[in-house]
Amino acid sequence: MELPVNIFKRALKAGNRQIGLWCSLSNHYAIEVVAGAGFDWLLLDTEHSPNELDMVLSQLQATAAYPTHPVVRVPWNDMVTIKRFLDIGAQTLLIPYVQNEEEARNAVAHTRYPVQGLRGMAGTTRATRFGRVKDYAKRAHEELCVLVQIETQTGLDHLEKIAAVEGVDGVFIGPADLHASLGYAGETANPKVMPLIDDAIRRIRKAGKAPGILTGVEADAKRWLELGGQFVAVGADVGILARETEKLAARFKTTPLE
Repeated sequence: MELPVNIFKRALKAGNRQIGLWCSLSNHYAIEVVAGAGFDWLLLDTEHSPNELDMVLSQLQATAAYPTHPVVRVPWNDMVTIKRFLDIGAQTLLIPYVQNEEEARNAVAHTRYPVQGLRGMAGTTRATRFGRVKDYAKRAHEELCVLVQIETQTGLDHLEKIAAVEGVDGVFIGPADLHASLGYAGETANPKVMPLIDDAIRRIRKAGKAPGILTGVEADAKRWLELGGQFVAVGADVGILARETEKLAARFKTTPLE
């Protein structure tokens, strides 16, 4: 059996835009609903959602029948956690709070088997199709995609060195945490921060890596795509559910029936 192809990684390498949806509902049925909506990728969040390993496994299984790529955001740049998500078949990981070159190197090393890295060996896993993928341990890195998340001023200061790390496929700007680290917690469109994000996207692209970001504001998403953003999440499932249900309820509770 052949190693599954990572269509997302190949699209980034080819310079193609990938439009995504941020998913924090932590439910395989909800993921299957949006898996057929037409997005190029879905972010399965485990950092800021009640999502656990077995639940992510169900979500990976739910997306398998659809032409969308699941990206798993792990809760931390931790070797044990990353190993477990790789073993259940995640091929693309978003690793939060990477602030310098060393942390970026560690992120990559956690996804590579020795001697190139530190990933623990296990033969009969979902990632290996239960031992059916020929030479998985030697070839797994070919189809693994490592995205590192910059969300502090320190990260911005080290952006070029982070992007230059071999094995880093893309750099994601975390807008909420970046605003907070600069003293604007709770603001996601502060005029002092937005130019820094614009510049970061240009810098990532200039460094030869794919820039990514999340926003629910259509104008911002379009601007960042025009600046060179390649993997841009243009909404979040929780936000869509909350705001659209509020609008539906309001239409019937505030409009008199004729």
